[in-house]
Formats: sequence, C-alpha cells, structure tokens
Amino acid sequence: MTLSRQRWSGFQLLVLLSQASVFASLSERQLCQHRGDPENPQIFKDGDIVLGGIFSFHSSWKNRQENYTHKPQPLECTSLNFREFQFAQAMLFAIEEINNSTDILPGVSLGYKMYDTCGSMAQSVRVALALANGNEMTSVSSDGPCSRHAQVQAIMGETSSSPSMAIATVIGPFYVPLISHFATCACLSDKTKYPSFLRTIPSDYYQSRALAQLVKHFGWTWVGAIRTNDDYGNNGMATFTETAQELGICLEYSVPFFRTDPPDKIQKIIDIIKASTSRVIVAFLSHMDMDVLIHELSGHNLTGYQWVGSESWIFDSQTAEGDKHHILDGAIGLSIPRAHVGGMREFILDVKPLSSISADLFKEFWEMLFSCKFNTTTKTQTECSGHEDVTNVQNSFTDMSLMPIFNNVYKAVYAAAHALHNILGCNGTCNRKMRLDPFTILEHIKKIHFVTKEGDEVYFNENGDPAAKYEIINWQPTKSGTVEFVTIGLHDASLPPDRRLNLLNKSLVWTENSNLVPTSVCSEKCPVGTRKVLQKGKPVCCFDCVRCTEGEISNTTDSVYCVRCPPEFWSNDRRDECVKKEAEFLSYEEAMGALLAASSLFGSCLTAAVALFFFRHRKTPIVRANNSELSFLLLFSLTLCFLCSLSFIGQPSDWSCMLRHTAFGITFVLCISCVLGKTMVVLMAFRATLPGSEVMKWFGPTQQRLSVFAVTLIQVIICILWLTISPPFPFKNFKQVKDKIILECALGSAVGFWIVLGYIGILAILCFVLAFLARKLPDNFNEAKFITFSMLIFCTVWITFIPAYVSSPGKFSVAVEIFAILASSFGLLFCIFIPKCYIILLKPEKNTKKNMMGKATLNY
Repeated sequence: MTLSRQRWSGFQLLVLLSQASVFASLSERQLCQHRGDPENPQIFKDGDIVLGGIFSFHSSWKNRQENYTHKPQPLECTSLNFREFQFAQAMLFAIEEINNSTDILPGVSLGYKMYDTCGSMAQSVRVALALANGNEMTSVSSDGPCSRHAQVQAIMGETSSSPSMAIATVIGPFYVPLISHFATCACLSDKTKYPSFLRTIPSDYYQSRALAQLVKHFGWTWVGAIRTNDDYGNNGMATFTETAQELGICLEYSVPFFRTDPPDKIQKIIDIIKASTSRVIVAFLSHMDMDVLIHELSGHNLTGYQWVGSESWIFDSQTAEGDKHHILDGAIGLSIPRAHVGGMREFILDVKPLSSISADLFKEFWEMLFSCKFNTTTKTQTECSGHEDVTNVQNSFTDMSLMPIFNNVYKAVYAAAHALHNILGCNGTCNRKMRLDPFTILEHIKKIHFVTKEGDEVYFNENGDPAAKYEIINWQPTKSGTVEFVTIGLHDASLPPDRRLNLLNKSLVWTENSNLVPTSVCSEKCPVGTRKVLQKGKPVCCFDCVRCTEGEISNTTDSVYCVRCPPEFWSNDRRDECVKKEAEFLSYEEAMGALLAASSLFGSCLTAAVALFFFRHRKTPIVRANNSELSFLLLFSLTLCFLCSLSFIGQPSDWSCMLRHTAFGITFVLCISCVLGKTMVVLMAFRATLPGSEVMKWFGPTQQRLSVFAVTLIQVIICILWLTISPPFPFKNFKQVKDKIILECALGSAVGFWIVLGYIGILAILCFVLAFLARKLPDNFNEAKFITFSMLIFCTVWITFIPAYVSSPGKFSVAVEIFAILASSFGLLFCIFIPKCYIILLKPEKNTKKNMMGKATLNY
C-alpha cells in the first residue's frame, strides 16, 4: 500500500512539472486549444455556411478493459449501419439541391461536417462539442477571451432519443439548433431542458397514445410490453401505460431490453413471455434493439404472438429481413406517412458523393455494400475495383422503405436553410457580411412555415414538434416469403378524439397468417345479467362474472355494476331486463277469491232465509219468547256482516279501502249490540220472575232499541273521526314480496283501526261474560247458553286472527280477515238461530208457551 502511494505521488509530481513546462512555453502568447484528441468528421465539405450532421454509421463498438495506465484510445466501431448512410445521403441531397437553387440562399454555398457516433452516447457528446467548437488551436491576444462563434450554424441529428437528449443538454446553453429526424421521446418537448432542440418527426406522446387506442380498438385488454431501456423506450412506454389504464387496458408485464444485455437477462425476458397468458406484445423498441431481440427469440420458437410496434421498427425492411422464423408476421403498428422526394432515390443510390468520406470508412462501406475486398489475395473473395454498380445490389442500402425518414432529414435541412434565408435578407442576393449567431438562427427556425416541392407543410409548434400524423401498417407475408408493409389506416392527432383513428376497408393478416382478430384478455367479457368482480391481487382486467341479484339487471357486457329496477319493476330470469311486477290482490277471478265471495253470498242468503223463516213463524212462542225485534235486527246485521266481506275482494280503491274497515266495524258492533241486548233481556227476564221485581219495566223494547242505537252510534262516531282525520287509502306494497306489487289498503291511522277493533272486542267480551253468567238459568230454552257458545267462537276466531293476519303475506292477509269475518258471522248465525229453526221444524211440540216458560212466564 505504501509503495503504491509513493508511485501515485511521483506520478502527480510528473504531471505538475509537465504542465508547468507547457505554461512556461506559452507564456508569451495565449492559445484556445481543444482538450483531448481532435474529432475528425467522416464526411465533410467546406462552404460559406456549414451545417453539422451526427449519425451512427456504426451501431456498436468493441468493449475494452481499461487499466488506466495510459490514455484511453478512441472507440473501435463495429456493425456498419446502412440506414445511417442513407440518412447522411438525404442530408447531402438537400444541401446539394439548395446549393443548386436560385430560390433559396442564392449565392451562398452550404457546407457540411458529418460525424460517426458508433451508437455511443458519450461519443455523441464529443462530436457535438467538436461541431460547436472546432478542433484547431487558435491564438488570441493576451487580453482577449478564449471563445468564438460555433463552427456550424445548425446540427442535423441524432437518430435516437437518448443521444439527442445528451447533445441537446450540452449545446442547449449555447442555443445551437439541433434538428432531429428520428428522436421521438416526448421528454424532448420540454423547452426548459432542451431549448435548442427541434424535430421533424412527431413526439412519442402522440404515438404512445395512438398505440393504446389501436390496441383498444381491437379489443385487446391484456397485453405484454417490451421497451428499449433508454429514454425513447422508457418514456414512450410510460405514456402508453398511462393511456392504456385510462382505456381499460392492463399490462401483464413490462420489461426493459437493450441490445447489449447479457444472455441471462435476455433469457429472463424470454421466460416471462413464455409464462404469460397475453397473446399481444407491444414493442416500443428501436430498430437496432428489435433486430437483436428477434434474433434471440428465433431460437425459442416464440410464434403465435400478435406484435404491435412503434414507428422505429414497424416499417423497417432490415428488421423484416432478419425475421427468418416469421415471428413478426401479421404485426401492426404506426409509421410515419409515406413520402416521395423527387430525385432523392437516385441520389442515394449514386454512391459517388460518399467518396468524400474518410478512406477507412469508405473502404468498409464499399466492401460491405458489394461483398468484396480491396487488394485481397484470397481467390475465394471478390476483389473490389471501386467502380461497382449499386443498381445490381439488393440489400438494406438499396431499400427505400425509409423514405419518410429521409424526407424528415430533407425537411430539417430546408428548415435551417429557410431560417438562414430570412436572416440574411435574401432577395436575389444575400447579405453575406451579416454575422450569424446560433440564437438568432434558432429563433428564426422556430418561426419558419413553408411548403416543400412535394407539397409537405413544414412548421414547428411551441415545443419544436411537427404535426402528429401516422399510417397504420400491417405486415402481410407474400408467397415469395418476403413481407409487404400494407397501410391499413390513418391516425391524425389533430382531429377530435373520436375521429383520430381511421381504419381503411382492407383485409388484415394477423399472426400465423390468420384472418381472425386474435383474442388477448385476462378474463372473458361478462355477459348481460352479470357484473364484474375484481380478482384479489390482480389487475382490473382480471375479474369474475357474478350474476346480478334479484331486482337488479345489467344490459351491457362487461358491466361493473348492476342497476336496481324501479319499484314497480323486477328483473327477469336472465337479469338483463326489468319487467313490470305483477300486481297481487285478492280478486274474484282466482279460486280463493271466488270461494270466499261464494261463502259470503251463501252466508248472506242463508241469513236472509232464516229471517224469512222467522218472519213466517213470528207468532210462534219460540220466536216471540226470544225478542223477535232484536232477532230480526241481528239477522239484518249478520247479513251486512256477510256482505261487507265482499268489499275486501277486488283491487283496492279509495272507496273500497274506506268502506271495508268502517263497514266491518259498524256492522259487527250492530251485530254484537243486538246479541248483548238479547243477553240482557235474558238476564232481566230471569230477574223479573222474582216477586215484586220491576226490572223489565226499565229494560223494555224501547230501552233495548235505544241501547243498540247508542252502542252502535259510538262506533259510527269513531269511524267518522277515523275517516276524517286519516282514512285508509290504497297502497302499493313493494317490500313484502320482492317480485310482486301487493295492492292493499293502508290503515291511514293505525290508532283508529285498533280503536275500532278494540271497541268490538270489549263488546264481545262483555257479551260473553254476561252470557256465561246466564248460561244456567232454569228456563227450558235458555238462549244465554247458545249466545255463550256463539261469543266463544267469535272471540276465538278474532284472537287467532291477529297472529294469522300479521304473518300472512300479501293477499293472504286479506283472505284471513275475510275468513275471520265469515267464521264469526257463521258462528253467530248457527249458534243462535239454528237451534230455534230445529225446534220450529223438527220439534214443534216444544214450540209452546208452556214449554218455553217452564216455571217462569215471560210477558214481553
């Protein structure tokens, strides 16, 4: 440890001495010098105004283990990327077209400096600083600042979002315009962080939301997601996830991936896909990551999944060529609208302009393009001459499917040119003496609004973004084994939400060459009549379907709740419709109502027959001996009792409700008052047989009539008060029976009802007690005994009526009340009058005054 510290101290001393010597040699003059090794452009050309370009001509680099004993060497780039050469060619085409035009920047030549970043973010920052500052050493006066204007007036690039963020962060404070053709991360719209960044491709904010709407359109609510583990993928997937949740879409998994991930991490992603139940995979990946991922998936036979892709790879022919196992067949996704720029295809295929690139890069490009080797001695290898014809080559460089992105590069160059044209005041000629600065150029670029020669409108909004329009692409395999990118729809974010997604009337091809839309849901849709119940611990897309309870319905699929039917309606058996409840009341049409009505009529007719029979034998001793006037009044009241039960049958109305209880109360009081009068007559008659008794004088016929009238009048007054204060009324009972409406009569005032019943009960008990006391009087025909039996039946019936009435549902409670009325009426009729009829008809010998009087003679 001590020896290491000594060596480190010696090294620091050596560095200090070397710096001191340098400062001593420069003491006489001040130099502005770029620190580190100079960065040389791969493609360059001088001009009056120079534009910068940053492209990843290589997509990767060799990893080296640094031991920090010497200065790190520059990156050793690998994996030549033809796409980026095409982007560079598009920039060259736009610059050459502007230089040859007299309409824009006349007399001003545009130059360019293009750098290779090798797909490295650190390298992107290095070349951006090189474009902004230059590499040469410059002398300045001893008192002058060591600063100068940027070497380029605007920079075209980068292709990816993360490098663009790094570059924009570094050059943003200097306001050097950075115009990207393919960096789509929504985060780059933040002008507080990236004030000088603009782009000619829409932000992923719109693409992510459009992808979510596309997934929702096809009914996929249970999907997996794979994203590039950088700013492009992470931010894009975050917006997709947020929108998906709003639309009711759930992610079973969301995994990050990067092309340099170790094998164990890739295997983990493959295992997650295999274990998943979702059949749709949303891939928010860069084309480079997608190429690597498909290569890894090919070895695991992961077919049968429906892929939904972002614009980065969905229309990339190189990705389609790399899908040897047809994993991506039937994929759908969003792409930049197709474009055509006159002359660009021919310019790109003419590789002569690329002869100005660095020798090593040109040699590598040429050898890969034509599969040849320069200066080779190997007989099996074709030797390059440098004059090969590219039209005979079929590879990703000659493929023009990325023309929409080429057009974005083209528009970016023209945006910078139009801004320069306005700044220099070009009108036939330009003011070439005007000193340019990046801030002025940036402000003018933000305000440009022009139309290209192909009719494309170019402008930037306040966030530096263009209008968001996409084509919906479907991968349709052909018979030759290749893939055709078929446009099946459009998405325009500038339209209202319900009109943004527009699918064309074209047949789609899905995964495994199927014509049926694949299904990807965690739980099948809940049918009508059910509601969704979330499964514990799982996303909202995983649920069980629970049948709606009685009285509730759901008439839409996937209903989250059941709707309770209105009070007068009830759910049908399927629980998908409310049907009107059946009104229930005791009607004449049903058997029970008809039987009770018949019993009521029979009782009234029987009572009338008895009255008629008694009238015909009114002069006989047994009729006269039992107070014929009260007997006829009792028979009349019994007839009314039988008939009043009819008011309980049929649909309740205002009049029937008021009539049924009041008529019942008054007629029964009249009936019991007659029985009470007869009982009193029996008791008084017995007392009258005693010597010197004058009781019957005080309870003669007039007194009997007055007592019946007085007792009945009290009930009449009670009923009048009841009807006046709170009368009974028809009522629809929804609670007693769930699926029916019980039409019944509400009591109005429960107090009035119980007073009416209570009064009847008091009279019945009084009558029963008096009759019971007179049951053993020594007459040959003691009517008190039969009255006792009748009142015993009456009281028994009405005592049992109360619990039966309370516990009976619906119309059965009414039937119980009618039965009580009929039973008590028949009890009075049979107990009091049938024995007399029996004597009159069958025992006429007993129907004599002598037999009636026994020891006592009744004169009344």
